[in-house]
Amino acid sequence: MAVTDFRRQFAPRPPRQRSIPRGVYAIAVALLVWFVAWRMFNGVWTLPLQSAEVTPLHLWLNEVNAWVRDNRDSNVLFVLVFDSIRIGVGAVAALFAQLFVQTDVGLQLPEIGWLGVVALVTWVAAAVGNYRVAILTAVGFTAFGVLGVFTEAMWTFALTLTAVLFSVAIGLPLGIWAGVNKRVNGILTPILDFMQTLPSFVYLAPLALLFLIGPASAVIATIIYAVPPIIRLTAHGIRSVPATIAEAADSLGVSKRQRLMTVLLPLARNSMVVGLNQTVMAALAMVTIAALIAGPGLGQLVVQALQSLNVGRAFVAGFAIVVMAIVLDRVTTAASRRAELSARHSTPLRRRRRIIALGAGLLVVAAAVYLSRSVLAAARFPAEAAVGEALGARINDVSAGFQNTFSVFTASLKDGFTIRVINPFQGLLTATPFLVVMLVILVIAVTVGGIRAAVISTICLLLIIAVGLWEDAMITLASTLIATVITMALALAVGVIMGRSDRVDRWLRPGLDAAQTMPAFVYLVPFLGLFGPSRFTAIVAAIIYAAPVAIKIIAEGIAHVSAEAVEAAQSTGASPWQTISKVQIPLAASSITLAANQGLIYVLSMVVVGGLVGGGALGYAVVAGFSQNALFGKGLAAGVAIVLLGIMLDRITQAAVARRRRIVPVTRRVRDVTAPLPVTH
Repeated sequence: MAVTDFRRQFAPRPPRQRSIPRGVYAIAVALLVWFVAWRMFNGVWTLPLQSAEVTPLHLWLNEVNAWVRDNRDSNVLFVLVFDSIRIGVGAVAALFAQLFVQTDVGLQLPEIGWLGVVALVTWVAAAVGNYRVAILTAVGFTAFGVLGVFTEAMWTFALTLTAVLFSVAIGLPLGIWAGVNKRVNGILTPILDFMQTLPSFVYLAPLALLFLIGPASAVIATIIYAVPPIIRLTAHGIRSVPATIAEAADSLGVSKRQRLMTVLLPLARNSMVVGLNQTVMAALAMVTIAALIAGPGLGQLVVQALQSLNVGRAFVAGFAIVVMAIVLDRVTTAASRRAELSARHSTPLRRRRRIIALGAGLLVVAAAVYLSRSVLAAARFPAEAAVGEALGARINDVSAGFQNTFSVFTASLKDGFTIRVINPFQGLLTATPFLVVMLVILVIAVTVGGIRAAVISTICLLLIIAVGLWEDAMITLASTLIATVITMALALAVGVIMGRSDRVDRWLRPGLDAAQTMPAFVYLVPFLGLFGPSRFTAIVAAIIYAAPVAIKIIAEGIAHVSAEAVEAAQSTGASPWQTISKVQIPLAASSITLAANQGLIYVLSMVVVGGLVGGGALGYAVVAGFSQNALFGKGLAAGVAIVLLGIMLDRITQAAVARRRRIVPVTRRVRDVTAPLPVTH
C-alpha cells in the first residue's frame, strides 16, 4: 500500500456518532444486575464453606485415600504398575543422588566429592556450550557450598537431572512422531495445551495418592509437568523444515527413516535444544514446588523458612535456586546456539582442537575426583567457608530493621489496598448469590469468547459447585483478576515503551529473560519480608511473576506494527500519544489479548502458590490437604477447582485471541510473531 493510502486511512476525519457494540451493553447490564443483586441479597445463596468444614465428596475422597493406604501392598494395580514406576524412577534418582549428594555408607558424602561434582559439571558445560558458561557453572556450583546449601542444592540438581532425562526419553519420540504425523499432532496438541494450562500445584495431590511421597514422586510429578515443551518444540522444529528440502530428499530415493535422520532432525536440532532448555527450566521449577510432597532439596528449605517466617533462610535458599536456574538456563541456551553455529562454521581443525581441549579437561576432572576421594576437604565442602547462616541472620536483621523503619508505609499500602480493592471485590464475588455471579461470568464469556467459551465456562462453574468449593474459588478468582488487571496495566505501559525503543528493549530484555527463569517460590521471599503473610503479598508476587511474559509479548506486537502505518500517522501530525493509541495499540490488539491470556495463567499459578504466605482459599486448601489426612479430600477437590478455573479463564481469553485475529481487517493485520511461549508455572 502506498504511503498516500496510509495517509488517507489515518487522516483526521469529521466527528461522527460511533456505535457502541451490543456486547458492551450486555456486559454493562450484567454488571448492573450483579451490583443490584449484591446489595439486595448480600450473603444469601453464596455456598459458603468454612476452612475446617468438608462435604460428602471430600469425605468420600478421604475414604479413597484411606483405602489406597490400606490396600497398596495387596492391590495388583498398585503393586505392578504404580509401585513399579515409582521404584524404577526412584532407582535412577538414587544413582544421581549417590553420585552428587551422598552415599548410603561411611560419611555419606557425594561419591565424587564436592570438588569432583564442580569439576564434572564444569566440563559438561564446556562440552555442550562454551568456556564462558563453563566458568559460570563452576562459580555457581561453588556458590552453593559458600551459601551452606551444597547438599540441598545437589538434591535439587539430581532430581532435576533425573526428570529431564525421563522427559527427553518420553518427549523426543513423541515430538518426532507428532512432527511427521499430522493426526498424532492433532491429538497431542490439545493434551499439551491442557497440561501447560494447569498450575503446578494441582499435579501434587493425585500423584501423592498414586505414588506416595518422597523423591520418586517428586520426580514423577516433575516429568509430567516438564515434558510438554520438548514434545511441542521438537514437533514444531520438524514441521518447520521447508517442504522443498524434504521433497528434494524424497527425489533422491531416500527412505522415510533416512529422510528423518539426515534431513529433518538435523534441521530441527536448534528447536529441539530450545525445547530442552524449556524442559530443564520447567523441571527445576517443579522440583522446588514438589517439596510439598517431601521432595528433598532447596524447595524444602524454602517451604520450611516460609512456614516459620524466616526471611533470611528463605532468601539464602531462594538465591541458590536462582543461581541454579541461571546456570542451567545459560548452559542449555549456549547448547542451542552451539548446535546452530557448529552446523554453519565447524571445520575439521576446530573440531580437533576442541576434542583435545575437552580431553585435557577430562583429565582435570579425573584428578579432582581422585582428590575428592583422598582428601576430606575436597569431599565435603569446608564448613568454615560457608557464610549462608551468617548471611541469613544478617538478612533477618535487615528485614526487621526495614519493617520497623518503613512499617507505617508498608502497612498502610497493604491495608489500604486490601480494604479499598481486595475486600470489596472479593465481597462482590463471594457475597452475591452464586447464580448471579454465574450469569455475569457467562455473559462476559459469550461476549468476549463466543458460545463455545460460554459452554465451557458453564461446565467449569457447575463442576466447581459440585466439588463444594465455590466460595474459595471466588476468593482465588478475585485475587487472580485483581493481579491480572494490574499486570496488564504494567505490561502495556512497559511493553509499549520497549516496542517503540530499541535501546529500552536492550536494557530491559535481559532482566525480563532472567525473571522468567526463576521458579515461583523465589518471588514469595522478598514480599514476605516486606509485607508479611497476607493476600496482598500473594497478589504482589503474582504481578511480578506474570509481568515479564506479558511485557515481552506486548513489546513484540508493538515492535512489529507496520512501519508504514506509523509513518503515515506521524505525517498527518499525530502526536506520539495519538500514534500509540490510534495506530500501534489497535494493530497490536491480538498480541495484547494474547498477553492477557498468558498473564492470567501465570497469575493464577502464582496466586495458588501464594496460599503458602497467607493467600488462603484454594491454595491454602491444597497445602492443608498435604499435611492433614482429614483434609486430604478437600485439598484434592481444591486442586480440581484450580484446574477448572484455569480452563475457564484460558478458554475465554484464547477464544478472544482467536476472535480478535479474525475480525482485524486484512489490510491492518500485522505479522504474527507472538506464538504462545511454553508456559512454566
